[in-house]
Amino acid sequence: MAVDLGVHVGGIELPNPIIAASGTFGHGDEVARVCDPSRLGAVTAKSQAPFPWRGNPPPRLHPATGGMVNAVGLQGPGVAAWAEHDLPALRARGARVIASLWGHTVEDYRAAAELLAPHVDDIVAVELNLSCPNTAARGEMFATDPGDTKAVVAAVAEVGLGRPVLAKLTAGPVLVDVARAAATAGVDAVTLINTVPALLVDAESRRPALGSPGGGLSGPAIKPIALRAVHDVHVALPELPIVGTGGVTTGVDAVEMLLAGASAIGVGTATFAEPRAPLRILDELASWCAAHGLDRVASLTGALRRHDTGAP
Repeated sequence: MAVDLGVHVGGIELPNPIIAASGTFGHGDEVARVCDPSRLGAVTAKSQAPFPWRGNPPPRLHPATGGMVNAVGLQGPGVAAWAEHDLPALRARGARVIASLWGHTVEDYRAAAELLAPHVDDIVAVELNLSCPNTAARGEMFATDPGDTKAVVAAVAEVGLGRPVLAKLTAGPVLVDVARAAATAGVDAVTLINTVPALLVDAESRRPALGSPGGGLSGPAIKPIALRAVHDVHVALPELPIVGTGGVTTGVDAVEMLLAGASAIGVGTATFAEPRAPLRILDELASWCAAHGLDRVASLTGALRRHDTGAP
């Protein structure tokens, strides 16, 4: 049977719910050369600051049980250079692009948005990376405080980009409060979750396995954490659209994210091992819906059933 895969995420109309997660699809069309981005709902570009950033010293990536730990540290050429050199190549391949911004201060986010403003015709939305755990300064983790989150969102809103704004948050004891603050400040959706702070140790050298030394854990190991985060925010803020990200490697994983409350699904770490993973997951999601008699993938969002306890 035919399945309607179209979804609406905070004012963004997408042909399907699969979004390439930030930092996993390259700066421009590197991965797009082997994974047709025009078939995906959208591609979230690698996060850029208003300045070039070298990132962390190597080593930056290391496998971990059920995933990997990375400490790339948001290396990038900066918003202006990315928009001039990398964005056109990605757009030329038919990608619906979500730009991603980061900074050390509220003013950095404002400056990044101002640099992006001349290029908004080439993007469908803006994601504010407020929760990366692996830069040296650590000052950009605004998502640990509702007030800081609100300040960043408000600063970007003042620039007036005219595109939906998403806030990328991560799991933690104040997640719902932070998501509520972001919504109050005007975000159109949230992306849940970012990588989880982690540390790997090399016993032989008695040193951290990464040069940072800490990093962020991603991959299947964090899927239960991501599902809980998506569910909790959806229950608390049912009108706030969510892009569920974290450990999605199969179509069934995508179904689980939707049931937990996501309106779209980010695919990230799976792409490192299998560059075409987002397309495979999309096909598996469509097949699952057809096999279960569902004609609209959007009907899965928040449709998680409670166990029957037998109580009256």
